[in-house]
Amino acid sequence: MKSKKFTKYLTLAIIFILSVGFVARFAGPVILKQYISYGIGDCKAIPILCMQPEDKIFTPEIDKDYLATLVVQKFPKMSVSVPKGFALVQELIKKTYYKKRHPNNKAVIYLLPQKPNDFIKLYPDVQKQGVKDNQEFIRRLEYANLNNINNITDAFFIIMKSVFTPDIGNQKIAKMIRFKIEDKSGFINYTMARPDNYFDCNIGDTKGNFFKIYIKDIGGRLDLNNVFAIISTLEAIN
Repeated sequence: MKSKKFTKYLTLAIIFILSVGFVARFAGPVILKQYISYGIGDCKAIPILCMQPEDKIFTPEIDKDYLATLVVQKFPKMSVSVPKGFALVQELIKKTYYKKRHPNNKAVIYLLPQKPNDFIKLYPDVQKQGVKDNQEFIRRLEYANLNNINNITDAFFIIMKSVFTPDIGNQKIAKMIRFKIEDKSGFINYTMARPDNYFDCNIGDTKGNFFKIYIKDIGGRLDLNNVFAIISTLEAIN
């Protein structure tokens, strides 16, 4: 989820979308689905492309004792409180908090903040489909399903889903959930399987800001309640 790598993948995705548009114009949904499967992978290769969030909305109570152990860190665009022992990266800015160096130095939290309406600028035509803000963009992306492609907009969100979803370990056992914490809501895609945990968190606030937190929890120190506590501390900095 590093900035340069993300931009590269996003650029390639936009180019692919343009070619998909040509196919969508002259072919039906079946051919369109096959074309996308050949281009980015099918449900067997990338299971999450055919997965959707659970119906339940999690509204967790934040563990105040755990919250007190987190360290507040500020970046130019956002602030967040994180546990010690993780490298913390926002785009090209990196901070490391190791009391004792992690054995393989791979426990990392990546941060990606976005201002209101940044995502709909990627593909302005989605506004015609009722996508008016970052939150609706991410909702459509999370619910995108390769088996339900009928038009170019459906194809767009499937392609974006493949780009926006980082490595979350074994996708066959992945979970996709919705949550709401005070003024924040969104989705978490995660796997928790020894020895490591992966959390892909997509968060919006009531002011229209968007945050992506990707956690590579090498060693499996965190659980969902810990992740909810970290999310609760997010703040945009203007």
